[in-house]
Amino acid sequence: MSIQWYPGHMNAARKKAAEQMENTDLVIEVVDARLPEASTNPMVEELRKFRQRPCLKILNKIDLADPVATAAWSAYYNAQEGVTAYAMTTKKPADVARIPELAKQLAPHRGVPTKPLRIMIMGIPNVGKSTLMNALLKKRVAKVGDEPAVTKQQQKLYLDKNTVLVDTPGMLWPKIALPSDGLMLAASHAIGSNALIEEEVAEFLAGELLLHYPDLLVARYGFKDIASFDAIGVVEGVGMKRGFRQKGGDLDYEKAAHTFLGDYRSGILGRISLETPDTRRERLERHAAEMAEKAAEKAAIAAEKARAAANGKRGT
Repeated sequence: MSIQWYPGHMNAARKKAAEQMENTDLVIEVVDARLPEASTNPMVEELRKFRQRPCLKILNKIDLADPVATAAWSAYYNAQEGVTAYAMTTKKPADVARIPELAKQLAPHRGVPTKPLRIMIMGIPNVGKSTLMNALLKKRVAKVGDEPAVTKQQQKLYLDKNTVLVDTPGMLWPKIALPSDGLMLAASHAIGSNALIEEEVAEFLAGELLLHYPDLLVARYGFKDIASFDAIGVVEGVGMKRGFRQKGGDLDYEKAAHTFLGDYRSGILGRISLETPDTRRERLERHAAEMAEKAAEKAAIAAEKARAAANGKRGT
């Protein structure tokens, strides 16, 4: 399944963000620590690089992510020009309290009453931007919800007399190139439920956990002989363990998939990362090879058609 989700308000949000970027000193980009690159919007990078703005890359929800993977991602981003990585969780006030000072370090020429530091907070839906905004200001100024795309409009607020914050709506991009990115985003609840089939997303997640975290599946669901399971078997196993049955006694596979995804999203399954810098590189290499193969096949078909057309003309 190729998952795509780009509601109309996101296009409008992108245009407003492009306009606001000119009057911004620093971008705080919030990503999901469990899938940092898959949850990085390439349009955000494009906009900030065009205006040459530094980025404080916040790897949020580290309490749900594999700490080894998070450390690897922090090193990966800190090696990039103009980027500072900060792994944190909005659940810890001490983590949130460090952000203003980190921001000032990235834009030391701003941050006085005559030249306030202008910060734009950006990211995809459901990564915790609004929660972060509320935590920074220590009051509820942004709507927060379990569904993606709760924030629909920009809002500008003062953190103090020297710092201005602009909260932006969660934005995806028009076309998600890697199918695995779409599935990871769906699994983490960054994509609206109307754009996906939960059973397929659950099967993708089950396959990833079988590869990298089989012990967590055993610990949560008590599976025996996990080595013999496939992805569908995991989802079915969740349903059987929970006793999910339809009328007539058949397994309620849809409910099992929904429950399994909920266990992952809430952290009940444990601290899980769906990608590392190494697995990201491997996925990109596979995707590039697949695209090259498709391009070669397309070129061969076009060449064959051209030859056939030429032969037809010679025959007449």
